Formats: sequence, C-alpha cells, structure tokens
Amino acid sequence: MNFEKGKALQQKSHILIPGGSHTYAKGDDQYPEQAPAFLVRGKGCHVWDMDGNEFIEYGMGLRAVTLGHAYEPVVAAAHKQMLCGTNFTRPAPIEVECAERLLSLIAGGEMVKFAKNGSDVTTAAVKLARAFTGRDRVAVCAQHPFFSVDDWFIGSTAMAAGIPEVVRKLTVKFNYNDLNSIRALFDAYPGEIACLVMEPEKEEPPTNDFLGEAHRLCRENGALLILDQLITGFRFNLAGAQKEYGVTPDLCTFGKGLGNGFAIAALVGKREIMDLGGLRHNKERVFLLSTTFGAETHALGAALEIMNIYEREPVIDHLYRQGKKLIDGVQKHVTELHLDGYFGTMGRPCNLVFFTRDQEKKPSQPFRTLFLQETIKRGLVMPSLVVSYSHTDEDIRKTVERIGEALHVYRKALDEGAEKYLVGRPSKPAVRQYN
Repeated sequence: MNFEKGKALQQKSHILIPGGSHTYAKGDDQYPEQAPAFLVRGKGCHVWDMDGNEFIEYGMGLRAVTLGHAYEPVVAAAHKQMLCGTNFTRPAPIEVECAERLLSLIAGGEMVKFAKNGSDVTTAAVKLARAFTGRDRVAVCAQHPFFSVDDWFIGSTAMAAGIPEVVRKLTVKFNYNDLNSIRALFDAYPGEIACLVMEPEKEEPPTNDFLGEAHRLCRENGALLILDQLITGFRFNLAGAQKEYGVTPDLCTFGKGLGNGFAIAALVGKREIMDLGGLRHNKERVFLLSTTFGAETHALGAALEIMNIYEREPVIDHLYRQGKKLIDGVQKHVTELHLDGYFGTMGRPCNLVFFTRDQEKKPSQPFRTLFLQETIKRGLVMPSLVVSYSHTDEDIRKTVERIGEALHVYRKALDEGAEKYLVGRPSKPAVRQYN
C-alpha cells in the first residue's frame, strides 16, 4: 500500500499538535511505521485513508461506534436538530426527553447529567462521592487501564508528570476479582476512602459475585461504588453490564456507544447523591458538571435515535454473533499454526481484544506491531477486534482469511525472529513514563 500523502501530513501534524494527535490511543506510536496516518472517510465498518486505501476497521472509534460510521438514521436525527440550532442560552426540551429516555433503561438510575466525554463524567462521579462521604481518598481497579485524564486518576499511572505528589497519594489501587485487596484498603485507610471505581468487566468477567460483594464492602465501610460503563454500556447490554450481573451501583457513567461517534457522555446515579449538584437542597453546593457543550441538541438527538435503534433492532445480538465468528475463525488458524499461547483473543465476543506474545510467551510489543503491520497490508485496521452492527458476514469472512495470512508471518517470526519481518520500530504502550 502507498501511504505517501498521509506520511507527508504526519510530519506537519507533529509540528502543530503535541504527539500529532488529540487522542493518545490514536497516536503514531501505537501503530507500525507502515500504517495509514490519517483516515478521511468511513461508511459502516469500512474506512479510507488519504491515499485512497480501503480498510475494514475493528477499532470503531475506540469502541464508540457501535452501529457503524455515518450511520444514516443517526446522522439524520442529529442533522434535524442542527437545523434548529445546537446550543441556546437556556436548556432545550430535548435535554429532558433524552434524560427521561436514558433513565428508563438504567436500573437504579434516578438522575442524569450529560457531558461530552468519559473523563468529565467519571471525574464528576468521584467529586460527588467525595462530597457525599466527606472523604478524600479514591480506590481504583489496578487492572483497568483508563478512567480519566484528570489528576485523581492520571496521577496514579506511569504518566504522572505535572501532577502534585499530594494528589497522587490520594488514589490507591485494588485488584479485580480480589475482595481481600479491597478489604486491605479499607483496613489500611479506615474512614478515608470515598469510593471504589472500576469497569464492571474488561477481559476477565467477575467471579463469585465480585461486583455485588464489592458493593457490600462499600456499604459496610461508608464508601460508594462507581461503575465506569463507557464501554460496557450499549455494547454488553442496553442497560449496561450492571444488568448482566444484577448489581446497582451508587453512580455509573455511560458514553461511547450512546453517541455512535457523536460526543456525549452521561453520569447516572441515585437521587440522594446526584442532587448534591442541584438546586433543591440546603447543603453545601457541589460544582458538578457545567459544560457549555454538554447538552448540544444534535448529540442528544443522535443519542435518542440510537436508543430507539437498540430497542427495535437486534444490535447487541449481532455484536455477540459476529464476535463469536471472529473467535472461532481466529482459533482455527491459531490451532493450525501451533500458535496457542502466542496469539489469541480475549474478552466477550462483543468487545474482543487480542494478545501477542513472544517466543517465551511473554507480552510483546514487537509481535503486536508485526501483527498490525501484516493485517494493515491486507486491508484491516485492527488495534482490537471490536465489531459493530455494520460488520457483515462477508466482512467477517474476509477478516478471518486475512488474519490467517498475517498469522503465517507471525509463525515465521516466532521461529526466525520478529526483527526479520518488522519494518521499523515497534509500537509502545500509550501510557508510559518516557517516550
């Protein structure tokens, strides 16, 4: 493939934009050197770059695009609102309509506040938890890589430059599916922890009623349970993964699939907590979310149409079904090429990722980069294996076939060394201390 036009603009982007991108996960360091630098158009699950190369996509806007790119009913609903104006000096009626619609889907959801991105609503949840409990310390799940761009979370990662040490110390970590690690935190910081923050499920599902038991420990110790459902909501289940596991958190966050690429996120929670950010109480006020663009009418219009589509069409069934076809197809190639333990899929069919391991079966960025390089050559952009409602049986068939071709190269690289086949430097983890 020729990437000439994209490569030229790539050089300019780094002069004008730190990192050359506005999202770390989209950065050049996340992909091989032989990769499309920019995508200019998408339709369904197909995308095109500046040089006219066509790809089947499996990142789907960092899991935000669950229906497909430029999905016509959603675009039409957003366009209808745009024609009336997108932002006014007072609220628009659609804000109430969309709030009522979303809360009708979420068990235990009594109030909602809209914003533009997941970081905003997750940080708002933490702020509410601190105000409600009168405590400062926050406990986050160590196995879940990202909750917010804000100091309370980023200060707990390897990329903590610019964040005061006093802030960093306020965030502590527990392990997923490990109730003893949660108990240990409550014992180590009695009366100090405001909340536990985690995704309901990532690659590993909860075992032994982990979510319910974690919530019980929160109640016993005066803390709140916050579930980050930016990914699992509108992908695992229309009502979120909390519906799957029968747990009602104190606060939860939604986004990504709620907008199918349009910028919208939501903080949902119990009234007694959420109302601290409102006008109908005599307690100290909480400056919750006050965003100029948080309730733009076109994004709310898109969200309303998306919720309608999910209720009338088998979107989630389709995601599970197509993901299962990927699992089965990839495993067939893995078995034939004796790659068990070196390459494979993880997670639910509706939210798949893959692992890449070296000759010693250790996680490997060079082998990840090689796999990306070889699939890009074959018309696939797949930092993950995340499907959408637009992935057809034919898309899946072609994908499995091309993954098989890429895995033949992977097999050779295991036998002869990745450096023999990889062009340029390997990719790197997005969150790291140094470049």
